[in-house]
Amino acid sequence: MKSGGFSMKKGAFAFVLHSHIPFVRKSGVWPFGEEWFYEGLAETYIPLLDTLNKLKEEGCKVKLTVSLTPVLLEQMSDTYMLSQFSEYVRDKINRAESDIKRFASESAFLKVAQFYREYYSSIEDHFENRYKRDVAGAFRNLQDAGYLEIMTSAATHGYLPLLERDSSIYGQIEQGIRTYRRHLGRNPEGFWLPECAYRPGYEIYENGKVKKKKAIDQFLRDAGISFFITDTHAVEGGETFQARRLGPYTVPNFVVDYTRPTYRTSFLPYLLSSGCTVFARNRQTGLQVWSGRWGYPGDGNYREFHKKDGRSGFQYWRVTATDLDLGKKEVYVRENIYPRIEENASHFVSMVEGMLADFNSKSQKFGIVMSPYDAELFGHWWFEGILFLEKVLRKMSSNSSVELTTLSDYLKNHPPQQAIVLPETSWGEGGYHYVWMNSSTEWMWPLIHEREVKMEKMVSGYQNVSGILRDVLNQMGRELLLLQSSDWPFLITTGQAKEYATRRFLKHCENFDRLCNLLELNAGMGDIKNVLTSIKDTDNLFPDLDYHIFKAQE
Repeated sequence: MKSGGFSMKKGAFAFVLHSHIPFVRKSGVWPFGEEWFYEGLAETYIPLLDTLNKLKEEGCKVKLTVSLTPVLLEQMSDTYMLSQFSEYVRDKINRAESDIKRFASESAFLKVAQFYREYYSSIEDHFENRYKRDVAGAFRNLQDAGYLEIMTSAATHGYLPLLERDSSIYGQIEQGIRTYRRHLGRNPEGFWLPECAYRPGYEIYENGKVKKKKAIDQFLRDAGISFFITDTHAVEGGETFQARRLGPYTVPNFVVDYTRPTYRTSFLPYLLSSGCTVFARNRQTGLQVWSGRWGYPGDGNYREFHKKDGRSGFQYWRVTATDLDLGKKEVYVRENIYPRIEENASHFVSMVEGMLADFNSKSQKFGIVMSPYDAELFGHWWFEGILFLEKVLRKMSSNSSVELTTLSDYLKNHPPQQAIVLPETSWGEGGYHYVWMNSSTEWMWPLIHEREVKMEKMVSGYQNVSGILRDVLNQMGRELLLLQSSDWPFLITTGQAKEYATRRFLKHCENFDRLCNLLELNAGMGDIKNVLTSIKDTDNLFPDLDYHIFKAQE
């Protein structure tokens, strides 16, 4: 422990928000598609920027770690998506205006309608005038000012352990880092593994030879990454977090596997043989926020997510009670949430203080409580979550016993003292790959693997081409990344958007095949241009992609 004013600190706390929306540009709007992005922008990302900028302007020095997936950064910077978002927000304001007239004689509903008008008017003003539609740039500015640490992730949130070829793992990671650098002007230190999915290295027997497959962390370290995050059970053992999570994403009727407890703790980071450091999620703080039944979002005063007005689509009701039928929910009263936010934030901070003090007392070590969440929980799923986040950050920034930190800052002052080996793992149900590989999704993986191999062959066969042929190969790389997105099997397994996800996956497979056939069948330039233009009109992400990143690694 350091001397001076820092000596009173018992440990550190890091909020980590994982921000991700799959690529939905020109691929449906409602109920599945672009509206996911617009909701995230209006309810989570812009409110988060507003909160951090307010704290910065007040001189309140806070630190927050956020991961922005490359595919999300691309959509945050896409002129079409931003233009459509502007129309989306204007439509919300118009709907609120209509509801104000409709509820003129119903004061309780009228107040909520007026709140929505003010809320979306503020979002519109800040988007257009404060951030000048440059949302990615606003995040970059906060990182440059020291209020944010931004982690990167795999290009399209591909589920890395189930990809067959090392070239695809490399491609997902390399394109993710290139995209981060292009938007944020520096190299990332941290990497969010999609779904916290990890596999160690192993050996395979292929063509009469033993071949070594690199561990995921070795890919990261080779790319210059310092640290990543895993779920609690991968380090501590015991029940998986998802087995007890009661938030919006759950898979019913799954029998949880258990692993044996270990001597390791989530209060410390650990070194892996690659030189990468791994942080583990703190279980208690995770459940306290994620649980829809006994966690903070289940408070009866908070807005009910699942009940929406049949005309405007706004949520006018409060949770009331978690086990209450939607038809019996009571009207949302905005004024009643503030005491609850204060109480919840105080409880959260006290809980972190207690855990760190206890760990420090028993181990004499300066531990860390690392609490990662889907960013969209704050504001989108739990509407009051951004206010809760602000309260916690304020309290932590002036706390006498807890240091509010980012993960890289913690590592600089407290490097790992012990090396471990991680098991194959994810933060999905059961702690393994079930959510992404099961009887509903197993048909997808052979299609993915076939195209991974095909891409390697195309790179080998077209090593030095230029012009439109190079453009076709680059677009094949984009389609390969898009069809590898973990969102498609996830949405199929959870049943949230099964048909949409199936259609999207097959469309990217089809696009890949069409482009491949153009080259293999020596199509005419006119046909090549027409097909390429048609596909790229929708799938225009990663303009700096170079198909050579998919060169065979084995």
